[in-house]
Amino acid sequence: MSEQRVGELVDTTPAKRPQREPLVGRYVDVLPLDARLHGDDLYVAATGPNTETLWTYLSSGPWSDRASFDPWLVDQQASSDRIAHALIDKASGKALGMANYQRMDRENKTIEIGGIWYAPALQRTRAATEAMYLLARNTFETLGYRRYEWKCNTFNEPSRRAALRLGFTYEGLFRQHMISRGRSRDTAWFSLLDHEWPLRKRAFERWLDPENFDANGQQRASLSSIAART
Repeated sequence: MSEQRVGELVDTTPAKRPQREPLVGRYVDVLPLDARLHGDDLYVAATGPNTETLWTYLSSGPWSDRASFDPWLVDQQASSDRIAHALIDKASGKALGMANYQRMDRENKTIEIGGIWYAPALQRTRAATEAMYLLARNTFETLGYRRYEWKCNTFNEPSRRAALRLGFTYEGLFRQHMISRGRSRDTAWFSLLDHEWPLRKRAFERWLDPENFDANGQQRASLSSIAART
């Protein structure tokens, strides 16, 4: 009889539940969402010019007025199923987006980053990338998770590209995974694992180093190229 294969033994101590604590960076602060404190900025960020396509693949938005936006934001803050964060761009001092910890499985040490949206002013900036770095670092180094998940609608090409750029690995497609806005949604799954994090962290930190940017703020080397050499 051939020997049956089994997985490696692991530490079964549950991961920690994320707390509502700030994550402070050089270009951005990732703060626990406070609907009262961040509401004005986030409403402008969510409804300003060129924001129509932000909500195509998300389950919420867009909002036509503040009266419909505010209850949603309060619900995001109050939810026990997620820890919602406001992303504060240090250059402007404004909250320009959000990101959530969600689907927190402490026993299996798996957690998802989701509900991500950036106002146009935050997109393709050092602050946007640093926000993802801060949340990933906290996931592995402070909270003790083994698996960090990213999921998106398969048609959401910007999200798929972002996941790969940030070091997540594409794992496959969950067909007819859900119904979203009355339409069938196939969901692309990505993950980043704890043993992969040290190299990813090094790439993030080299890319975020001020020396990687010229006087006009243009990157000297892309995150992907740095990761390939790391």
